[in-house]
Amino acid sequence: MTTATDTGEAGRAAPYEGPLLDVRDLHVEFVTRDGVAKAVNGVDYSVRAGETLAVLGESGSGKSVTAQAIMGILDMPPARIPRGEIRFRGQDMLTLDKEARRRIRGQKIAMIFQDALSSLNPVLTVGFQLGEMFRAHHNSSRKQAKEKAVELMERVRIPAARERVNDYPHQFSGGMRQRIMIAMALALEPDLIIADEPTTALDVTVQAQVMDLLAELQAEYHMGLILITHDLGVVADVADKIAVMYAGRIVETAPVHELYARPAHPYTRGLLDSIPRLDQKGQELYAIKGLPPNLLRIPPGCAFNPRCPRAQDICRRQVPELFPVAEDDGTELAGRGSACFFWKETLHDR
Repeated sequence: MTTATDTGEAGRAAPYEGPLLDVRDLHVEFVTRDGVAKAVNGVDYSVRAGETLAVLGESGSGKSVTAQAIMGILDMPPARIPRGEIRFRGQDMLTLDKEARRRIRGQKIAMIFQDALSSLNPVLTVGFQLGEMFRAHHNSSRKQAKEKAVELMERVRIPAARERVNDYPHQFSGGMRQRIMIAMALALEPDLIIADEPTTALDVTVQAQVMDLLAELQAEYHMGLILITHDLGVVADVADKIAVMYAGRIVETAPVHELYARPAHPYTRGLLDSIPRLDQKGQELYAIKGLPPNLLRIPPGCAFNPRCPRAQDICRRQVPELFPVAEDDGTELAGRGSACFFWKETLHDR
């Protein structure tokens, strides 16, 4: 079997026929003075080379915690992973020692964090921080690392890269800082990039530029991409498939355009209805009532039931599995699943 340490002639991982990343029944908990917070509750998803998975949900749904577990950067304790598998190129990373995980992190899987200003060191130049990847992983000299940093800055279209390589993070705009974070993730040409809210705090025009850049680079390098966001508008033209999370569980999966056209879970429909539309000018914007649950005390049954307009007694008693979604004639819809007892009514808007 090809493993995470197999490489091709150019130093990139050799082709792997299965999913690059395969997360199975992942659980993550945080031990606090008030009890155990169940942040991730049985997440399953996979990503192949060249594929983009968007993970959607409100704050506290478990999106970023899942990503941190994949990267191996959770603070343990208080975090713990009681069960689950995180398979990269067929190998369960949870069984690897720290050094083996470190060799994968950055070289094979990289992450773009949501707040570029706080993620970058304010007292080091961006060139030094970009070059650190090459010094740490390739034993490059300072001069070689600096040249690589300039190349990366040019690759993500930072103007006058050679002149700006010695600038500090605060000397760049928000959009340029996010491009530096993208360059840092690309430095070692990983197989998979996890982008955690990469457009947070950026204006709409800059958001579009950053997303276009990510899509272009992904196509060029044929990487897998996991895009974590709460903004459905950001992923519409970029993602191939979507996983919607709520209270640490995936409640719906679907190819991107099918989910926008016909959601099969009341939470997804609520998210879509919350998007401002030009044809609703002057009307009150829809909002999902209530608040996400306290992860220390997740409601019994479906966690969404206190906020759900379709909730019935069964929703308060049983936790719905991720049911396959099908048409009325029984034809299953490929890649679609919904953790709702009333997915048929939601899908057909009955």
